[in-house]
Amino acid sequence: MTDDWANDWADLDVGSGGTGAGQRGGEDALSTSAEPGDRDVEATLRPRSLPEFVGQPRVREQLELVLTGARNRGAPPDHVLLSGPPGLGKTSMAMIIGAELGASVRMTSGPALERAGDLAAMLSNLAEGDVLFIDEIHRVARPAEEMLYLAMEDFRVDVVVGKGPGATSIPLEIAPFTLVGATTRSGALTGPLRDRFGFTAHMEFYSPAELERIITRSASILGVDLRPDGAREIAGRSRGTPRIANRLLRRVRDYAEVRSDGAVTVETARAALLVYDVDELGLDRLDRAVLTALVRSFGGGPVGVSTLAVAVGEEPGTVEEVCEPYLVRAGMLARTPRGRVATAAAWEHLGLLPPEDAAAAQTAGRTAPGGEG
Repeated sequence: MTDDWANDWADLDVGSGGTGAGQRGGEDALSTSAEPGDRDVEATLRPRSLPEFVGQPRVREQLELVLTGARNRGAPPDHVLLSGPPGLGKTSMAMIIGAELGASVRMTSGPALERAGDLAAMLSNLAEGDVLFIDEIHRVARPAEEMLYLAMEDFRVDVVVGKGPGATSIPLEIAPFTLVGATTRSGALTGPLRDRFGFTAHMEFYSPAELERIITRSASILGVDLRPDGAREIAGRSRGTPRIANRLLRRVRDYAEVRSDGAVTVETARAALLVYDVDELGLDRLDRAVLTALVRSFGGGPVGVSTLAVAVGEEPGTVEEVCEPYLVRAGMLARTPRGRVATAAAWEHLGLLPPEDAAAAQTAGRTAPGGEG
């Protein structure tokens, strides 16, 4: 354990924006993961204060009360847990918390904390009032998580020196700090860890109007000649996610500069997004492949996710974690006890006439080839 202490916390994997298995590749404009080449640009586009943060009005109001109360008391605020799908601004919100408190923000990710020594080294380097941000906190290894319990409650850690019967536990006081945890899977958090957060916020998907404001702000920072109708078109195809909206803006900008006069109009945006396989509802090539296989190969379902993944040449995790959430939210796919079922909206989006029993199949999950759950 003492050797682990020597680990420099800065060597840990910081700022990981991944969500585990099933991420789209970096070439996909609709990926919700933060690719290495995008992180510098995303850092430039991040809001710096709560008033500058667009969307999430309820979360902003609640968080402002928490932070203002803590500042008035002259004490660190309660630990904060931010949950929600990737790309909605959890990391930005953590940075804003540090800025509002006038404190330094130390960043790491759950997968980087494999040993208790990793966490102990990090906590021992915190100054009073610092903010520790752990992305994907549900993936912290169990030994580090158990050490985190005591650190969050009593601001101390117990360091074990030696091994076997002669091992000795030495308590180490650490400076009061605020932990900000981010997770895309709040249900994967253990109960003891979840209960130690004094404030929990769930980030919701954004409305098209909010995404328009975000895109317009980003365009002004990047120096893009963005017209209102172009912003509206991009926002409508961004799946309610700011990270996707900003990524589509950059791809449309490339198209406008190379094949047009540089102005992002509605016509330019439509032509650019056609090149990048993003349709009017925000579905990309993989989304349409899943729907097409479900409708044409399996008659609309029900079909198991493993069979569906084989049909489109992808891993089951990719279909389940990347495609399905948006398809379900868009009302094109339903999960039933017998498998996945295409709704009437999916048939219509593909330009096909839905069968008369499409609604019944959605609720009852009629038997079809590959109908495992």
